[in-house]
Amino acid sequence: MAFMIDRYPCEDSPRLGAMILHPTPESVPRARRWFRKFIVPYSPACSIDDCALLISELVTNAIRYGQADETWVVRVEWFRDGGSLRVEVHNPGAPAAVRLCKPDADDAHGRGLLLVDSIADSWHCGPSRFGGTVVSFVVADAWPS
Repeated sequence: MAFMIDRYPCEDSPRLGAMILHPTPESVPRARRWFRKFIVPYSPACSIDDCALLISELVTNAIRYGQADETWVVRVEWFRDGGSLRVEVHNPGAPAAVRLCKPDADDAHGRGLLLVDSIADSWHCGPSRFGGTVVSFVVADAWPS
């Protein structure tokens, strides 16, 4: 199985959806597609394309920098927090390894978190409740009151 989608969170949970992906390059476009498909019914006012781009960057980083001695997965979850959308990407890497880079113009990599920092209203990195690292971003006013 390449991935799993959870579209039916508990009634009292603010979680809108989740997916579990294998750490392969094919998971990046899959994460974008499935996020788009499953966020649309919630009618967010924010840019779904921007959110999908940020998910792509975080899933790419999770695949590139996640590491474990055993088989592992990348988890993506999205939540409604009041009027905000929060997206979390979990991997088994070390939280201390996550850092915002300032790449040179000719560098081929290193812009993922810079994009997240530029587009999202806020972002966070820390220990994941699954073990490893979680990097999350928040888009405020995704559902204005």
